[in-house]
Formats: sequence, structure tokens, C-alpha cells
Amino acid sequence: MSVRRALPILELPKKTAPLAAAVRPIDACRPIYAVWELTLRCDLSCVHCGSRARKARPDELSTAEALDLVRQMAALGVREVSLIGGEAYLRDDLFEIVRAIRAAGMLASLTTGGLGVDASFARRAQDAGLQAASVSIDGARATHDRVRGVDGSFDAAASALGVLREAGVRVTANTQLHRANVRELEPLFEDLVSLGIRGWQIQITVAMGRAAEHADLLLEPYQLIELMPAIARLKRRADEARVLLWPGNNVGYFGPYEALLRGAQPLGHACSCGAGRTTLGIESNGDIKGCPSLPTSDYVGGNVRAHALVDIWERSEPLRFTRDRGTSELWGECASCYYAEECKGGCSWTSHSLFGRRGNNPFCHHRALELLARGERERVRAVALPAGLPFDHGRFELEVERWPDDDLEEARRIARTGEGFLSRSPTVTSPPKLNAPRRKRRAQVSA
Repeated sequence: MSVRRALPILELPKKTAPLAAAVRPIDACRPIYAVWELTLRCDLSCVHCGSRARKARPDELSTAEALDLVRQMAALGVREVSLIGGEAYLRDDLFEIVRAIRAAGMLASLTTGGLGVDASFARRAQDAGLQAASVSIDGARATHDRVRGVDGSFDAAASALGVLREAGVRVTANTQLHRANVRELEPLFEDLVSLGIRGWQIQITVAMGRAAEHADLLLEPYQLIELMPAIARLKRRADEARVLLWPGNNVGYFGPYEALLRGAQPLGHACSCGAGRTTLGIESNGDIKGCPSLPTSDYVGGNVRAHALVDIWERSEPLRFTRDRGTSELWGECASCYYAEECKGGCSWTSHSLFGRRGNNPFCHHRALELLARGERERVRAVALPAGLPFDHGRFELEVERWPDDDLEEARRIARTGEGFLSRSPTVTSPPKLNAPRRKRRAQVSA
């Protein structure tokens, strides 16, 4: 079947379901961590960007509205606010918002591509109270620049880590895992260690936004056979370097490396989607989701211009969906999985972006191993492209096939020994075009 684009969708005012009349005991849970998209404006052109960041939304929160939201988050019990974009530094009130977060007793962190971060910005950020910054680095220099869409963006990100660290901000890195960098992760980690990172978060690139239009960048589910042992090797090296390696919620699940990768976490293993239980997502126009990555069209529970944050959190169905979630919505391999009761399909973002509904996540190490034992593997195939809106998705179909005879024994050897890569892994067939270097552009952030 040829890939088709969905019909264009006008970005009309969003309509959300009415808030529930009553608050249940289970809704008394409180978010520990909020991820806040301050603006959708961005100075990079990342090929895998789920939010399609580039231009600011037409209705982003004003400074006064943003400061009121800070007060509401603190009252709700949020402990840490991570400021993202787009690029958060392209708002001229960034430091004022950071100061308000700290004054309210919450931790303040920043996630950035680093293109506009220089020594002056780093000092002013630290003075405002910024405690930590995570810089996005997505492979070796050439790979990163192509994926991020700007020549020189790798060097800018590396420089950002340096100036932030020198200013006294705790620095970490985050990396998307995809076909273009799966073989580069080990040398990349050594580069990051030399740049002084304290932590490294990794997550699998999801078929959302621009990434859904570049299916050849996405991993195939069966590549977890080689990816998870590589991550386990990196975890051992990270422990030696005293760097916290933090697998994102869509990396896993329940394979032989689970205790190694997540043993230090509260449960010691992966758990089901935490959207609306421990996490809160905020879009720059005040739309509220249980997780910042979830599709806007299905998971916005309300807007802070219309309702108090606590009411959206406690009484909005799109934020409640994980709180009393069972296994009834599971389908495909997830429905009959041994870990179904504990995992509940894993990352909702990953599965919904692929299939338009939750409950069947093929990017699972345990599942890939179970299929390998039967001589089978799964692929995902794009059948409909997204419409072109922030946080949108197309549609993919899941195909099960026999492992080719020439590859089967190699895959089983990697699964058994934890060493090596598949000699015939899929590659990126049409790398994105590289833009010319851009001047570092940042709004004049208020002091």
C-alpha cells in the first residue's frame, strides 16, 4: 500500500470534554515533574521533531499568565519544572519565569539544542536560579548536524555544555535513538563524558510529527535485539564514569537487562505509562496534557485560560486514563504478554503515534526476544502520513515476518552474548538536507 497523507486539518479552537463533576480518591495523586513548552519557536529544524517546532504558536501564554501558572503548579505539588521548546531561550521572559519557579520552591531545569547558548546566557541563567540543563545531542558530529538540520549545531551543543558547566549549572545530555546513530552511541558517550555530563537520558525516536514523515529514520522493532545489549554495555561504562544513564519510558521492557538499567529506580524495573499520575505536560498556549509528548488531538484535557490547573488535573478524562488503568485496552502481543498486568503496554506515546490507539507497543525487548525464539520478527510500515500539525501522527501497520536464515543465528548470538550488531540492520536511505549555518539568534532575555 502506498503511503498517503491525511486530509488537511484546520487548527481550529480546541474543544475538550467537560470536566467530571466529582473528584475520585485516585485523583488525589500529584505530579512530581512538569515539562513546560514555553514556546514553539525554534532555531533548529530537527527532522525527528514531534512538535514540528519552528514558529511560535499564535496564542502563547503572556508573561502574566505564565507566572500565574507557576503559582498553580506549586500549589498542585509539582517539585520540578523542565522548560523546553521549541527553544525556551527564545522567550524574552525566560529568566523571570525561572526566578518565579525557584521562588515558589520548585526545581528549575532547561532542555535545549544549545544553538544560542553562550557564556553570557549561561551566567545569567545560573544567576536566575537555573539548576540543571540538558543539551540534546543526537549522534556524531555529521549525524547530529543532519538530524538537527543545521550545520555546526553539534559544535554549538558541545559548547553549550561547556559554558553551562563553567557557570555552575549541572549539565546532562539527552539523545534520540534511531537508525542513523545506533552504531555511534558508544563513541558518542565517550565524547559526552569528556564534556563533563552528569547524566544521559536516552529515548527511542517516535513516529510523531516530522519523524512520521521520515520512516526510514525510525528503528524497526526487531532492532531492540542489538540496541538493548548496546545500552547495557553503555550502562556499565556509565557507572564507571559516574554518569547516570537514564532510559526513557519507551526504552525496554522486561528483558535480561532490566535490573541493570532500572535497578536504581523506585520499583527497580519499568512500569506502565506515568502520564497524569507523576508527570504533567504543558503546551505553550496553556493546553494541559498528562505527558508532554502525547498527541494534542487526543490528550489535551483543558486549558488554563478556561479552568484552574488543579481542576484539569483532577477532573479531566484525558489526564485520568492511566490512574485506574487495567489491561482491557491491550491488544496484539501485549494482550497476552506475561508482564501485561505490570507494564500495561508501556509508553502510550509510542503506541498511539504508531497505531492511533494505545495498548500495543512493538518496541519492547522482551517481545523481540519472544518472537526471536519463534524465528519471527516485527516491522512497522507507514500507510498514512500526518497532516502537518504540532504533535500529530500518521498511521503505521505492523508486519510479522520470519527472520531470514542468514540473519537468524546472528540475532540469536547477539541475544545470547550481549555483544555485536546485526550485520544487515536497516539504514537511513534518504538523509535530510543540511541547512547552512545559522547565526545564533536569541531574544533579548530580560535580566
